[in-house]
Amino acid sequence: MKELKHINKYFFKYRYRLLLGILITIGAKIFALFTPRFIGKSITTISKKLNNEITSEVFKEELAINILYLIGAAVIAGFFTFLMRQTIINVSRYIEYDLKNEVYQQYQNLSLNFYKANRTGDLMNRISEDVGKVRMYAGPAIMYTINTVTLFIVALIYMLSIAPKLTLYTVLPLPILSFIIYKLSRVINKRSRIVQEYLSHLSTYTQESFSGISVIKSYGIERNNYDEFNKLSEESKQKQIDLTKVQALFFPSMILLIGLSNILVAYVGGMQYINGEIKEIGTIAEFLIYVNMLTWPVATVGWVTNLVQQAEASQKRINEFLKQEPEIKNLNLSPSQIKGNIEFGNVTYIYPDTNIKALDNVSFSLKKGETLAILGKTGSGKSTILDLIGRLYDVQQGQISIDGTQINQVHLKSLRDHIGYVPQDAFLFSDTIENNIKFGKEDATENEIITAAKYADVHKNIKTFSKGYQTKLGERGITLSGGQKQRISIARAIIKAPEIMLFDDCLSAVDTETEEKILKNLREISKGKTTIIVSHRVSSAKNADKIIVLEDGKIIQNGTHESLVNTDGYYKELYLKQLSTKEL
Repeated sequence: MKELKHINKYFFKYRYRLLLGILITIGAKIFALFTPRFIGKSITTISKKLNNEITSEVFKEELAINILYLIGAAVIAGFFTFLMRQTIINVSRYIEYDLKNEVYQQYQNLSLNFYKANRTGDLMNRISEDVGKVRMYAGPAIMYTINTVTLFIVALIYMLSIAPKLTLYTVLPLPILSFIIYKLSRVINKRSRIVQEYLSHLSTYTQESFSGISVIKSYGIERNNYDEFNKLSEESKQKQIDLTKVQALFFPSMILLIGLSNILVAYVGGMQYINGEIKEIGTIAEFLIYVNMLTWPVATVGWVTNLVQQAEASQKRINEFLKQEPEIKNLNLSPSQIKGNIEFGNVTYIYPDTNIKALDNVSFSLKKGETLAILGKTGSGKSTILDLIGRLYDVQQGQISIDGTQINQVHLKSLRDHIGYVPQDAFLFSDTIENNIKFGKEDATENEIITAAKYADVHKNIKTFSKGYQTKLGERGITLSGGQKQRISIARAIIKAPEIMLFDDCLSAVDTETEEKILKNLREISKGKTTIIVSHRVSSAKNADKIIVLEDGKIIQNGTHESLVNTDGYYKELYLKQLSTKEL
């Protein structure tokens, strides 16, 4: 139960609702226990009439009264049971809601390294399946525990007061039933976990297949892909069958022991009635109903125990993530004013997961309104510079300053609010084009959206779609071309009107003519803004105020376009190569 202490704060938050639910549960069980009593009285009344011990008038009167009491008790018990579920089960839903929000908020706080170390399927499983199991503990487990305790205390006290010996025989098989259900539930729990693991593998495989369907088709490996899926499905099916075989023993075992209890009550009670130890024949019927009423709560003892065990295991998995401290912390709680001056001082960065040195003693400075272009081969560290400016990672050696303040002392939200970032791999959401552009500014007007799209040279493309800006995109924008996705991503950054604009090789999928138009527009809107352009094309870099060339994380060249084309080195070679292929 140690791990489940985490949700005690939610029990305290909803303590009044929970307390009300407990009181209603006790009331529901007390009224439910009136039912056997009035049925027993009715049978006794019928027996007296058959034996001519009472007159017809008395018989009708007593029977009518018992039936009215029976209906009243049943209605009140049913109403209380409804209220019980509306309180306790609702509390569990509130706790589920709060816990999911807590987990999701933690996911957003954790750094990119966390996502590199954990698979998406596992993250989804913890926020859905694991939280769901914790909800079962917070709702049904508590409700049935209260049910069982209340029913046993009230029923046993009453039964002992009427027929102590018969009560002993009545409850004798119940612990055996509880033990069998407990054992079966443990096996079911173990096999359920295995089933969940296989379902997770199956979900992950299908998710990756759907995301990479174009690659699968282009390589013509549909058959191999299907065979692998079929293999996973077969294994999952077999585990499901193994689980079902055990589950099939659950209810037969319960029915068998209920039957044994009924036989004991009928036999022992009948003998006691014959011997005169029990005065009323209705008492036997009353006890038979108590047996059936007590059986399910007793059976739930094993079930509830396993619910708690599952919840404990699930909450432990959840706590593993909740206890992780974000690597990127906001050390300044006061909003910062961002102008756009950027300085790197001897910055070195090594990726902890791969131990690759992405940057090695990198230094440069940019004043507000200046444009820096970064060129270099793949893996030279270009994108890492942009990630460090956005504080997606924290610098390990050296220093990064924003407007003269160390970047880790700048208010994190203020920093990111003033950055417009276009990643190398444009990511679009499964939403309308309009909402994907507005992602950079949620309150943007229609005119602002169209203006941003025009600057990104994608407005004409959008107008050709049947629904224009209301066109719903497929997952990750799969319905668009690579160039269209990049340009919508650029429009998303433009509409934000940030002080710092970061473009990570975001024109690689467009032709040189379109690139030139967009670059011209970017020069216009980036006046007075600090801009960094990462590219492999000299055409994207030639108009920048400053240019640096990276190789293996080190700056091997820096200067302006004019100075670098007149100096032997990587930049001049790239310029002449692209000039010969007419990329300029």
